[in-house]
Amino acid sequence: MKWLFLVMVFLGGNAFPQEPPSWFTDTLLDLREDVADAARQGKRMMVYFGQDGCPYCKRLMEVNFNDPAIVAKTRRHFVALALNIWGDREVTWTDGRTMSEKQLAAALKVQFTPTLVFLDEKGGVALRLNGYLPPERFLAALDSALGKAAPAKPLAVKPGPKPTAVLVCGACDELDRDFLKRPEVRAQLAKFALLRKKDRVDAQPSLVLFDKAGKEVFRTEAYLRPFHIAGALDYVGSGAYLQEPSFQRFLQARAERMKKQGLDVDLWK
Repeated sequence: MKWLFLVMVFLGGNAFPQEPPSWFTDTLLDLREDVADAARQGKRMMVYFGQDGCPYCKRLMEVNFNDPAIVAKTRRHFVALALNIWGDREVTWTDGRTMSEKQLAAALKVQFTPTLVFLDEKGGVALRLNGYLPPERFLAALDSALGKAAPAKPLAVKPGPKPTAVLVCGACDELDRDFLKRPEVRAQLAKFALLRKKDRVDAQPSLVLFDKAGKEVFRTEAYLRPFHIAGALDYVGSGAYLQEPSFQRFLQARAERMKKQGLDVDLWK
């Protein structure tokens, strides 16, 4: 029962249903019109993809969107819209395609919740946040979404006998002290050649995963706990990403296998 509850928490059960703040907008879900309406107000669109039971969505709502500085900045510069990655409401995307919420999430390859897509005044993607960012980084990301920050330089690695994991961070204290020492993380990390790249000290660690040919195939740029770090490494290291395009569904199947093996599944420790 504990395992079932935890899987529901991450994969969309109703244990912690999360409602967006009251200042999120309700629209007819035609993003072409929404972008134009926001532009007339001197704002950009912020499209939030979430799901019930997601602990990172819960943290976004309870921590970030209760921070006065974040709320003031977001409301001043953006029109916020919430979509459910498993929802059936009809949405018209900026290119005119009409589909359900879950079809749009699949089309945009949403792999994490929360995912936030910031659209500029013409409907182009100004910034995409894949996963949860703590308040300090979230405030900086809002500047990036407004075009006030320089874009990150792309990473490149050489081909090799193993896939490559690039850890990008300034201070990796929590990772080095705890997460990277966890047996479940170390077991998956052994499948990779590990490289480190220095970033700002206050930057949230990112994990960028490349295949043996040196092609980037997956990245995590958000705050993740060990269960999800190990899951991301397993997703690429096992080659599962080639058959299963949904990281969410891969995690569900992985958790089920762990349960059958009698292993504990804890999403937040």
